[in-house]
Amino acid sequence: MLKTSPLDGLRFAFGTLTVLPVRVRRWDREAARAGMLNAPVAGLIVGGTAAGLGLLLLFLGAGPLLAAVASVAVPAALTRGLHLDGLADTADGLGSGKPAEDALRIMKQSDIGPFGVITLLLVLLAQVAVLAQLYDDAWARGAIAAVTSAVAARLALTLAARTGVPAARPEGLGAAVAGVVPVPGALAVTAAFTIVSAAWGTVLGAYDALRTAAAVLLALAAAELLLRRCVRRLGGVTGDVFGALAETAATAALVVLSLGR
Repeated sequence: MLKTSPLDGLRFAFGTLTVLPVRVRRWDREAARAGMLNAPVAGLIVGGTAAGLGLLLLFLGAGPLLAAVASVAVPAALTRGLHLDGLADTADGLGSGKPAEDALRIMKQSDIGPFGVITLLLVLLAQVAVLAQLYDDAWARGAIAAVTSAVAARLALTLAARTGVPAARPEGLGAAVAGVVPVPGALAVTAAFTIVSAAWGTVLGAYDALRTAAAVLLALAAAELLLRRCVRRLGGVTGDVFGALAETAATAALVVLSLGR
C-alpha cells in the first residue's frame, strides 16, 4: 500500500471539490480519506475567494446586494455548480415519493424537476438575502459569514464520508469516498475548524465568536438530518447527496449568523 502524503490529500480535496487546476494523482481509498479530511481546507479557499470578491465590490462602491450575489456566485463557479446540481437532484429524488431505485434513477437524469427548481430558488434566495443583510451591517460580518458557510459546507462532507455511511450506488464519487473517514478523525477535524471559526468570529467580539461556532455546529446538525434521511430513503450517499449536504450546511450556517445580532 502506498503511503499517503499530505499533498495527496490536498490534491484530492481541491481536485474533486473545486475547479482549480489541481491534478488528482491517486484515487485509492487512502487518498480519498486524506482528501475528505482536507475538505474544509478547500472550503477556506472557496470562502476566502467569495468574501474577497464581495469586499472588492463594496470597496468599488457597489451595494450590499450585489456584493452578496457575487459571494454566492463564487462557490457555484468554483464547483461548476455541482453542489447546486446535487441539491436539485436530491430534492427531485426525495420529493418523487418513488422507491429507492427509481429515486436514484430520477437523480441521475440530466433534467431538473419541480422540486429541484423550487429548492434551488429558495436556497439561493436565502443565501443572497442573508449575505446582503450582513454586508449591509458591516463588511467584516459579511466576509466572515461567507468564509464560515463555505467551511461548514465542506465539514459536512467530511462527516458524511465517515465510517458506517454506505454508498447508494457502486460507482461515482459517492462510492469513492463513502465510509473512508474514521469517526474520530471526522470529529477531530470538526472540532478544529469549529474552534478556528470561533477565532475569526472574535474580530466582531466574544458574542460573535460563540455565534460563529454555533453556526458551524448547527449547520452540521442540519446536514446530518438530511444525511440520515437520504440513507434511509436511498440506501446511502451519492455525489448528488454530497452536493445537497454542502448547500444545506452553507445555507443553515448563514441563517444562524443572521439571527440574534
